[in-house]
Amino acid sequence: MSVDVFNNFYRGKRVLVTGHTGFKGSWLSIWLYELGAEVVGVSLDPITERDNYVLSGIGQKIKADIRADICDGESMKGIFQEYQPEIVFHLAAQPLVRLSYNIPVETYETNVMGTIHILEAIRATNSVKVGVMITTDKCYENKEQIWGYRENEPMGGYDPYSSSKGAAEIAIASWRRSFFHPKQYKKHGKSIASVRAGNVIGGGDWALDRIIPDCIKALESGKTVDIRSPRAIRPWQHVLEPLSGYMLLAQKMWDEPTQYCEGWNFGPRAESISTVWDVASRVVESFGCGELRDLSDPNALHEADLLMLDISKVKFQLGWEPRMNIDQTVRLTVDWYKRYQKEEMYKVCVEQIEKYIR
Repeated sequence: MSVDVFNNFYRGKRVLVTGHTGFKGSWLSIWLYELGAEVVGVSLDPITERDNYVLSGIGQKIKADIRADICDGESMKGIFQEYQPEIVFHLAAQPLVRLSYNIPVETYETNVMGTIHILEAIRATNSVKVGVMITTDKCYENKEQIWGYRENEPMGGYDPYSSSKGAAEIAIASWRRSFFHPKQYKKHGKSIASVRAGNVIGGGDWALDRIIPDCIKALESGKTVDIRSPRAIRPWQHVLEPLSGYMLLAQKMWDEPTQYCEGWNFGPRAESISTVWDVASRVVESFGCGELRDLSDPNALHEADLLMLDISKVKFQLGWEPRMNIDQTVRLTVDWYKRYQKEEMYKVCVEQIEKYIR
């Protein structure tokens, strides 16, 4: 079965992915490679030996597997000049809320200045036609409201991570107006969009302070799963959901560059918006054993309790909507973690992509 739902669009295209050693970046690189794209990955080293990037071996398959820091602007321009990408997916980031309290300056350097260096590399490289800049649902000024945020609502963020992503969104919008304005498209030839996704889960994520890796680590060692924010409500989605949206958006931007160069939310259906405790319970059930323990601390570092995205715009303007409910999302995720120690994980990843698009 083919994993191509993009009508051969990516075959032979030169695609640069920043952050390809990360969780989302590795899955995107695998999918693009399977679609016949010439993938160039630019990233720091993977965090652990069990990351999806390492176990899938995608680094050995793609056209170029480069270690570089997105904060080094000259290095980025050099890589872009050498490989002449046509499409850029920018995922490289410091992605953790709690870590951002420990390294706020580095978080801003990576998430804001790193993004600006990528925009500047795009600006300096004639071959680039499309740039999809990945931020987060946490970029919005979160009022803990019960309805989802729309793309035109104010950027903000309480903690250094969330606010750095809000700042990155403001920078992306500024560069689009200043250097990539749709009205001047004939002059610059580039289409730039930003995309925001919810709480993304899936196989091969081992990051600290994330609910799925925390559950799996505890379950594998026979320990109780400690839940820090049991009542926090999040828009859970499998990693393949937003990636399919990013890739569809890039295709649309290529075909109609001045129509789609703006911000886009990719979130789950309303019924997949649930508490951390609920998702952890489903993981335990799917794994087949384990217990949960409520470890909420009233003096803990601030994290949003309620955050949702409105996805009306992608439904109506892109024709994209989520394919999986919360049960399917958790089952597919746990399936990866049950298999990674004994199977060839590249094949498992491709099998999961096939299952997702069926």
